[in-house]
Amino acid sequence: MPFMDWMGAMMGVGVLALPLVLLFGVFWIWMLIDLLQRRKFEDKLVWVLVMIFLFILGAVLYYFLVYSKGRK
Repeated sequence: MPFMDWMGAMMGVGVLALPLVLLFGVFWIWMLIDLLQRRKFEDKLVWVLVMIFLFILGAVLYYFLVYSKGRK
């Protein structure tokens, strides 16, 4: 029975983690689309690589260093 208890706990964690994973994925896609749609942006290739290799950290960095400054 300890195996079943462990499996139940893992399923509970999965149910809680799934919305976060989906939220992070949507945020990452949103930042990537914004990056690719910018017309005059010299460091576009660098930011694409940063976002690909750092995934959510790259998207958060892009949001604070580029996206939020462009909205002002």
